[in-house]
Amino acid sequence: MDTSELLKKVRRIEIKTKGLSNHIFSGEYHTAFKGRGMNFSEVREYQYGDDVRSIDWNVTARFSHPYIKVFEEERELTVMLMVDVSESSLFGTVRQRKKDLITELCAVLAFSAINNNDKVGVIFFSEGIEKFIPPKKGKSHILRIIRELLTLEPQKGGTDIREALRFFNNANKKRSIVFLASDFLSSGYEDALTIASRRHDMIGLHVFDPRDKDLPAAGLIKMQDAETGREQWVDTSDKTVRSYYTETFLAHQRYCHNAFLKSGAELISIATSDDYVRILQGFFEKRI
Repeated sequence: MDTSELLKKVRRIEIKTKGLSNHIFSGEYHTAFKGRGMNFSEVREYQYGDDVRSIDWNVTARFSHPYIKVFEEERELTVMLMVDVSESSLFGTVRQRKKDLITELCAVLAFSAINNNDKVGVIFFSEGIEKFIPPKKGKSHILRIIRELLTLEPQKGGTDIREALRFFNNANKKRSIVFLASDFLSSGYEDALTIASRRHDMIGLHVFDPRDKDLPAAGLIKMQDAETGREQWVDTSDKTVRSYYTETFLAHQRYCHNAFLKSGAELISIATSDDYVRILQGFFEKRI
């Protein structure tokens, strides 16, 4: 991709996603995440109607009278985008590839964040960490992120979400809103996800293509695993084969949902054929 073509793509994505964030998501984003980051302000005497969970027991014991901790909303939040750039993200059969959907989702979230005066950072990962862009503000920073989303080519083929979460847990100590965008062709990340969810507001974006779930009856075809390169002939006219393929996808989807549920995080599933605007709006409104 030459420079002029890249700039045109960046501009197209900017126009589309910035418009969505300005006219659709700006209010929902702020309302959905306001008060998620709270700073300690002061201690005052307990008043009728106060939340008993805010009682400061040390001060209460010292003065033999109930006192509560008062917190104020942290005005500036940090949004971290964790982006799966493994080879499987290049797959797509309907409107776009999974990579293209992830790019638009991240651009919308990034513009929504800077409209709210928040910082945005990115971790690109595959089997390892491909690139880390520390959180910053500003339009030029967001355009850099979009350029990387469009052009970054992974050095490794597979997906290791556990390693990505470990890196994030070590690199980011400040409480953040984290969007983990991936097709989640990985396992064994439950412990790292639980650790991250205890400190941060974790939201998974499970991106998939309809053909990840359902095989067409197209006869004997050669299929290749995008991440391992392994090839195999598959008889797609066999109903048993197609049924097994679908059940494998659904089983892995259940695994992902259970991992996020147990960790206290949230997971949104979005197909490349879906209207992601409607899905994101529904998610934001559910949090209000």
